Amino acid sequence: MAKIYLVLCAVCFVLAKPAMEPIGRAVAPKRLTIQILNIARSQLVVREATGHNDGPAVERYLAYTGHKKGAPWCAAFVSWVFGQAGYGQPRTAWSPALFPKARQVAEPGPAVVFGIYFADKGRIAHAGLVEKQRGHWLYTIEGNTNLAGSREGDGVYRKIRHRRTIKVYANWLPNGPP
Repeated sequence: MAKIYLVLCAVCFVLAKPAMEPIGRAVAPKRLTIQILNIARSQLVVREATGHNDGPAVERYLAYTGHKKGAPWCAAFVSWVFGQAGYGQPRTAWSPALFPKARQVAEPGPAVVFGIYFADKGRIAHAGLVEKQRGHWLYTIEGNTNLAGSREGDGVYRKIRHRRTIKVYANWLPNGPP
């Protein structure tokens, strides 16, 4: 009887344990990554109105971070996605601010923020969300880009980027760093 009880307890423990997936040095519940990515995916239809960092959705992203139309908005998009999921942070339109040391992780994972360094700017100048990884390739969802992958684009797009093109990753999910 005691053996049956122990087996049943072990089965209940395994079944009741929430699904978890590794992200960098931390583990976040899978439902949170799905929530973030579903919100980002819902924006894949967004395009600027005139090609000058404007349009209803773009202006909502910028307003969320305290900015007006016309400002670059890749980081505002990332911030807005997290805000729609109920998180207060990050909340910035400045892409370098998405990567404080305490949030940086060594490896990409679903819903992790990535940053691309631009030598002519001397800083991270474009950011987006990792959707998934296949080998050395990252499937991403990004705002203020285009089909060519520009940092000054015209909408929200799904992109495929090689890991070598990414300078830094940050985990803003609960249970992520710190």
